[in-house]
Amino acid sequence: MSREAGTRVALVTGASRGIGALIAERLAADGWDLTLCARSPDLLDAQATQLGENHGANVVRVLADMANEDEVVRVAEAHAAAYGRLDALVLNAGMGSIGPISEFPVRRFDKLFAVNVRAAYVLVQRVLPLLRATAGSAPDATAKVIAVSSMTGMVGEPLNAAYGATKAALTSLCETLNSEESQAGVIATAVCPGYVATDMTAPLADKVSPEVMIDPADVAEVVVALTRLSGSVVIPSIAMTRPGPHIWRA
Repeated sequence: MSREAGTRVALVTGASRGIGALIAERLAADGWDLTLCARSPDLLDAQATQLGENHGANVVRVLADMANEDEVVRVAEAHAAAYGRLDALVLNAGMGSIGPISEFPVRRFDKLFAVNVRAAYVLVQRVLPLLRATAGSAPDATAKVIAVSSMTGMVGEPLNAAYGATKAALTSLCETLNSEESQAGVIATAVCPGYVATDMTAPLADKVSPEVMIDPADVAEVVVALTRLSGSVVIPSIAMTRPGPHIWRA
């Protein structure tokens, strides 16, 4: 289904808005074909149509709730059926929720873990044969797994114990994937920004102004830059923080 033989293809989760939409836009502009998944049909359809019209990209769209394992599996199957290769898996879908450890509901923690960690694990496991095959398709070929993680998974931040724990697990998943697969050309990176000015961080506006949060376009740029690297280097994680005297903070 790709535009021509050799066209690189990516699967981007949480692709209908925010960081995910910006990543998809940059990849399409660079000549990639895409599978995009999200929960909102209207936003997903609009994004896919725009990428096709503006950049000539082939776009497979899959509605999916990442908390539902069957739907995560369906995303992997739809991509494989459409393209038969996978040059980049971008794990961007995520759920945010904050609260003190003393009061944070365990059921909400379970939902965070399901969306932010378990879905990523299931998807990586399902597409790993495709990633391996793509990385082995040519002497200089690679396949990238890029997870949009968080600075809260690298350094403690008040009210972020549950969210940060899921992002720490996601970052660890990337590191372990490298230890198992990078010599074969499947290379993973966790991109770990502090607070990014998106809908997810809107409830924090009274504590951290969106004007001083990280621009989501910068996160998207880092993600797409990683797809351009050769297989000679592994970058397990990238910390992205706001300017100021305290660098290790969200």
